[in-house]
Amino acid sequence: MHAMIALVLILLLSMAVALPAQSNNANYDEAKVPAYTLPDPLVNAAGNKVSSAAAWPARRAEILRLFETEMFGRSPDKPSTLRFELISSGDALGGRALRKQVDLLFAPGSKARMLLYLPAKANGPVPVFLGLNFGGNHTVHADDGITLGTVWNRDRTASVATAASRGRGSSRWPVERILERGYGVATIYYGDIDPDFDDGFQNGVHPFFYKPGQKAPAPDEWGSIAAWAWGLSRALDYLETDSKVDARRVAVIGHSRLGKTALWAGAADTRFAMVVSNDSGEGGAALARRRFGEQTLRINTSFPHWFAGNFKKYNDREDEIPFDQHMLIALIAPRPVYIASASDDLWADPHGEFLAGVHASPVYELLGTDGFGATGKDWPPARPIHTTIGHHVRRGGHDITLFDWDHYLTFADKHMKASR
Repeated sequence: MHAMIALVLILLLSMAVALPAQSNNANYDEAKVPAYTLPDPLVNAAGNKVSSAAAWPARRAEILRLFETEMFGRSPDKPSTLRFELISSGDALGGRALRKQVDLLFAPGSKARMLLYLPAKANGPVPVFLGLNFGGNHTVHADDGITLGTVWNRDRTASVATAASRGRGSSRWPVERILERGYGVATIYYGDIDPDFDDGFQNGVHPFFYKPGQKAPAPDEWGSIAAWAWGLSRALDYLETDSKVDARRVAVIGHSRLGKTALWAGAADTRFAMVVSNDSGEGGAALARRRFGEQTLRINTSFPHWFAGNFKKYNDREDEIPFDQHMLIALIAPRPVYIASASDDLWADPHGEFLAGVHASPVYELLGTDGFGATGKDWPPARPIHTTIGHHVRRGGHDITLFDWDHYLTFADKHMKASR
């Protein structure tokens, strides 16, 4: 008994030592945000001002190339081996939905399963929200018609999910509410594309696209976030073949690290009609140069697999990054983008996410939209913003809630349904 008590005390002490280290470089004081100068998305590599919409595509290509080579990494093109296999299709949720489950076969031996719900009484092709999930498709809803797939465990082994975990993540996926509003919802377990741990890129899609003799991505090639984004594009490839889906109106959405993924997917693939970033923080919507909350060194140390190898050059050197995250938002222009934050989620730097919208706005305005409709002096905003760059700060912490979804649906009503 004494030995057990001693062991518990040792474990508690070790946790007490380890926990502060998780945030030892974090700054949560606005007064300590250093002075910084943001790169101008409307000044090209030659130093010339981009002053017309006609000149933007060339500048956009420069910015996209920088993000590819220095942060997310270059991804393969759509593979010639890509195929789709319909696993099941039928009525679901008491007749309110059509449920489909489709395997995306990227290459021989590599696949991901997509769950798709569509409104049962739709009169024609419907717009869809597409996003990745953290725990497996079966966690999105308690619907027992969803197949139980293989999921990655914390010990980096994989096992078949159990029925007890059905619907465990349903608070983040209000399927019925989405369907009632006239939208479909599609999701894939992100671990089907690439497991979320540093395994030398051996257990996900990467090895299927290595060149002969290659054992890991090159420093400018895709990390896990780019792989997840690539998987979302492959899901859109399928949606383009489904006659019940309006593939011209697909919104890509993600929370936290998958919010970073949604932003990169929307930036890299202009087929996405709308992009939603929920609490994406560092490496997503938050400005890196603010050095507030999570910072570049910390994210690259804790999650070395998320970004391209080249991004590690900028650990503790944010001012040397040839872009900042407002330019990631600008890559989505003129398509609508929604940046959402939470008041207590300081790790994700809500203020920095807001400012990314402010500084992306000139590109949106150049391309003929109403941009953000707010300035840096409007922080914190008094109410949600639903201009072409949408934004809100929800009370609470790091999560995606029904409040968030209701605003995304209203934003989509304004920007996607109106564009049909």
